[in-house]
Amino acid sequence: MTISSGDTAWLLASTALVMIMTPGVGFFYGGLVRRKNLVSMITLSLVAFALVSVQWVLFGYSIAFGPDINYIIGGLNYLGLNGIGQGEATIAGVTLTVPALAYTVFQLVFATVTLAILTSVFAERVKLSSFIIFGLLWTTLVYDPLAHWVWGGGWLANVGTLLGQSGGALDFAGGTVVHISSGFSALAIALVIRKRIGFGKDLMEPSNIPLALLGATLLWFGWFGFNAGSAIAANGLAASAFVVTNTAAAAAGLTWMLLSWKDGRPASLGFASGALAGLVAITPASGFVDPLAAIIIGAVASMVCYYSMLFRIKKGLDESCDCWSIHGMGGVWGALATGIFATTAVNGYSGLLYGNPSQFIYQAIAVCASIAYAFVVTFVLVKILDSTIGMTVKEEEEYVGLDISQHGERAYS
Repeated sequence: MTISSGDTAWLLASTALVMIMTPGVGFFYGGLVRRKNLVSMITLSLVAFALVSVQWVLFGYSIAFGPDINYIIGGLNYLGLNGIGQGEATIAGVTLTVPALAYTVFQLVFATVTLAILTSVFAERVKLSSFIIFGLLWTTLVYDPLAHWVWGGGWLANVGTLLGQSGGALDFAGGTVVHISSGFSALAIALVIRKRIGFGKDLMEPSNIPLALLGATLLWFGWFGFNAGSAIAANGLAASAFVVTNTAAAAAGLTWMLLSWKDGRPASLGFASGALAGLVAITPASGFVDPLAAIIIGAVASMVCYYSMLFRIKKGLDESCDCWSIHGMGGVWGALATGIFATTAVNGYSGLLYGNPSQFIYQAIAVCASIAYAFVVTFVLVKILDSTIGMTVKEEEEYVGLDISQHGERAYS
């Protein structure tokens, strides 16, 4: 197999599209927090991008995509991207039509945006220094192993074979690796670190709704590279993934708007949250389902995530940018929906509706394993860090805002 210039061009373009999602996350979260913390939230996303970019080159890519060791982890053969060059990429025994370096950087931006998504739970109270330490450890201990399990030839990709059957869990672009991992890690963190001062009592209005909407728009835009780029080729499958991605987002945005229309004034942020829920849910399924299934997946995703958000509010959980309810629960639904709606007409795989209940079982195993692993490892990690170096700022620093206390800057003069 030779390198295709068209496939390579599309993959590099998709990499750029996914990169813009990281500041998109920062703008979305930044618009949701109070004025005194807007700079802090955007900075966390940018720091996440730079931190993981270096980690990925040094050893992250090798852990995730190095030669498989007992279906658990990748070997350290690619430390410093040793042996990763301009020749064809071979991933989990499959030779691709793109250079190894192109595939490496495409996977790099996936890792960066996942850590950026997780900054939701740190809103308005995390120390930047603690976030940097946490981000390095979390990406290494949680994200990289999960990426290997699903995409690097690990046990979830081969769970059917390991059970004496055939096949494995499907995750086209990151429902388990990106969204379940970040969402349920956010839940674990929220249960460990203290709440913001005045949470549940004081009014904590969004600082800039147009900025949040801009962030959501950048995420929607970048998601075309996220999902369609995961075809790793400029072909019909990429086109199919592109179409179902947009369809699910549109259906989900409209559904959330209807759900929140109770007082006659549906919020713009509700529509944006719904669209993001649809994008999350279609992510694992985007290479396996048709447009009609995408409408159902998007609409149900809004319902799942909307009522998860209400549950989070009722329980008083301080995770108010809703990483858990949108990314975590949306990822769960999307992974399961892949096992329901996958059709051979799209990519050769069939789900429950097309006579293959085994695929749904594999998806359920992947969901449970991803939740358990991400939640437990993150809970232990943050518990250790919070009891040693401390995860949150001092109360007086939180009072003046992290823009001033952490960066010495203001978003507004």
